[in-house]
Amino acid sequence: MKSYEHLYIDGHWVKPVLGGTFPTIDPSNETLLAQVAAATAADIDLAVKAARKAFDEGPWPQTTGAQRAVVLRRIAAGIRERLDTLAALEVQDNGKPFPEAQWDIGDTAGCFDFYADLAEGLDTRQEQTVPLADERFSCIARKEPMGVAGAIIPWNFPMLMAAWKVAPALAAGCCMVLKPSELTPLTALELANIAHEAGLPAGVLNVVTGLGPDAGAPLSEHPGIDKLAFTGSVPTGAKIMQAAARDIKNISLELGGKSPFIIFDDSDIEAAVEWIMFGIFWNQGEVCSATSRVLVQRGLYEPLLKRLVEETRTLSIGHGMKEGVLLGPLVNSTQYDKILQAVARGQEEGATLLYGGTRPADCNIGYFLTPAIFADVPVNSWIWNEEIFGPVVCVRPFDDEAEALKSANDSRFGLAAAVMSKDLVRAERVARRLRAGIVWVNCSQPTFTEAPWGGYKQSGIGRELGEWGLNNYLETKQITRYDSDQPWGWYIK
Repeated sequence: MKSYEHLYIDGHWVKPVLGGTFPTIDPSNETLLAQVAAATAADIDLAVKAARKAFDEGPWPQTTGAQRAVVLRRIAAGIRERLDTLAALEVQDNGKPFPEAQWDIGDTAGCFDFYADLAEGLDTRQEQTVPLADERFSCIARKEPMGVAGAIIPWNFPMLMAAWKVAPALAAGCCMVLKPSELTPLTALELANIAHEAGLPAGVLNVVTGLGPDAGAPLSEHPGIDKLAFTGSVPTGAKIMQAAARDIKNISLELGGKSPFIIFDDSDIEAAVEWIMFGIFWNQGEVCSATSRVLVQRGLYEPLLKRLVEETRTLSIGHGMKEGVLLGPLVNSTQYDKILQAVARGQEEGATLLYGGTRPADCNIGYFLTPAIFADVPVNSWIWNEEIFGPVVCVRPFDDEAEALKSANDSRFGLAAAVMSKDLVRAERVARRLRAGIVWVNCSQPTFTEAPWGGYKQSGIGRELGEWGLNNYLETKQITRYDSDQPWGWYIK
């Protein structure tokens, strides 16, 4: 078992101040995977001070975008060189199937390459002339790094979620303290090692593992942080907003979702079933944008449900490294119990459980669960309205477009939504009326580094990915100069 009992602070691997550790468990067999360094407030303080010194005194913020891009590309190359090793580690720590983990790690490398390109672009776009009505003055608007960023990431896409924050922050010239989830901390520590080997200066990236109350809370409350970036639950996001309010920190939050998928009855049934499954069973349904509320026009409702159950029965469930497995275990016992409780609650609320929601017969250990399909789900039920974060899909019929839109938008969440129809005019019309930050047409869940990611309503604040992700870590400065050789003459004539 490899040792993960050190934190990465100021370019060095160091033991936590209090010397503590916590376990991370392999969810496929419920055994100890590793003991991991447990940071506390004292370690967070050291990491923030290291990042502050690197930002205020170090070379990183002063380098050109092209120079930063060189290091970012080295990080991307280091990830690709270890792709299968990192993917296998993700399988052990998170449970997801190996092909999904490979996809994630590949996307992680691609994210660093993408932001390397944007960093280079900053050299030509960092300053722009602002036309002024008064010709005695000239003005430029200048983009500058925001400072020291704190990032807290979730457990469902461990290394990829780290990249979504680390890559744009480094591209912008910021320094960062990264706190991964205590449930899946290992690949974030591997990322620190890769960044170190790539020549990232000391203090620019610090990785501190620990429990939320012991490490996450002190990070969000630290006065030395200029920017907080968080992905996770709405309740935790609210606490981070409260912590940030004290010092008026800049924040970006990507929170929960209960995303709708509207399927009109002119849709191809096989394509609809495929995208429903991809939208809710990918990554065991542990996806904030999962299209877990499916609205099917009445003419297609019964045949679609039949095909959905038939195809779901064929899913191979098991250890993520086993060939052909498409559904691994849930991340831990807490999540497993939560999903079982949600399934029981759905039945109590009057929804019809068509399939699943139980332990597979051939999986005696590990947090494995057959995907659950609910039909005729009441609109006022808990399972229709609240995020379950597991392989549970809720399906309801609708009669017309207006009803579908009303039901889809009737949510406190607004992260993502999807619509399917052969009538592209109708599909595009519905897409524009869906109240969500991400809308998919004739598909569900494709995610691209180039496109903005974030939600409406209680699903968050701000956008990640694309140029929007880079802007998360940039400040805009106005520099105005008086160019006239004539005295201003307001006080002195």
